[in-house]
Amino acid sequence: MLQYARVWIPDPEEVWKSAELLKDYKPGDKVLQLRLEEGKDLEYCLDLKTKELPPLRNPDILVGENDLTALSYLHEPAVLHNLKVRFIDSKLIYTYCGIVLVAINPYEQLPIYGEDIINAYSGQNMGDMDPHIFAVAEEAYKQMARDERNQSIIVSGESGAGKTVSAKYAMRYFATVSGSASEANVEEKVLASNPIMESIGNAKTTRNDNSSRFGKYIEIGFDKRYRIIGANMRTYLLEKSRVVFQAEEERNYHIFYQLCASAALPEFKTLRLGNANYFHYTKQGGSPVIDGIDDAKEMVNTRQACTLLGISDSYQMGIFQILAGILHLGNVEFVSRDSDSCTIPVSSR
Repeated sequence: MLQYARVWIPDPEEVWKSAELLKDYKPGDKVLQLRLEEGKDLEYCLDLKTKELPPLRNPDILVGENDLTALSYLHEPAVLHNLKVRFIDSKLIYTYCGIVLVAINPYEQLPIYGEDIINAYSGQNMGDMDPHIFAVAEEAYKQMARDERNQSIIVSGESGAGKTVSAKYAMRYFATVSGSASEANVEEKVLASNPIMESIGNAKTTRNDNSSRFGKYIEIGFDKRYRIIGANMRTYLLEKSRVVFQAEEERNYHIFYQLCASAALPEFKTLRLGNANYFHYTKQGGSPVIDGIDDAKEMVNTRQACTLLGISDSYQMGIFQILAGILHLGNVEFVSRDSDSCTIPVSSR
């Protein structure tokens, strides 16, 4: 490693900091003489066991590449810095890493998912356009049509990374470019499953206001003209414990708060619901309200989605009765009488 070489060194606050080598490194040296970008000189002690040198920094001309595989050095600090530059300087949330699409959650709505954008990506090769979830969806759709083979898109990431939203945009792309093979507007039904699954399977956590607490595998069927004819969703590993316990600053599943917010509706009078702060199963986290979210309005969307999918009003009410029953059972107190039995105090309500 020669003088003036630029490297990355670990930093407790910024994770990685850029520095320049002030003196040639020679085998056996235990310390590197470095100068940080802000002009501060320091001595960087090498690990005596591993004797590993700090990772080299990429040339400035490569910083901001839309494909990480184009970088000369592909390691953690190089990846993080490239993503940071694209996001902070250019407001670009998508970056390729070969055939993998890396997405940064901007935690705000961006005007890059409209029908005009969908049309722009339709029929294009993956590398011909800027990185986008629509490019990945188009590649899968195109290969399905060309090779007549099933395709899979895996959406992964930690809580709050944006998996649910990414999956919705991919489904929106397929619904728009393929159309439906029936008069029942199947693509609308495919998209309508989202608010239902989110209301029953999503909840507010400390890291994400709309965190999916379950895994899902969505199959979308196409006919020989590559138009949507139906869809099937399999769910697994639902976090059942959240129904009876929520950590501080977290919520139960959205549907319970939607019900409480809609308690005044005539059809819900018999459910005897009230404010979410009344029920043990909705107040434990101490955060029953999500900023910017109207639970009553979300309940309207949930019910409309159920109707669009052919779930009758009577069947919907049956589901709501079960959910309301869970809330009321959560308020039941059990008092131990002896080692084998207990009593339930009489409630005034």
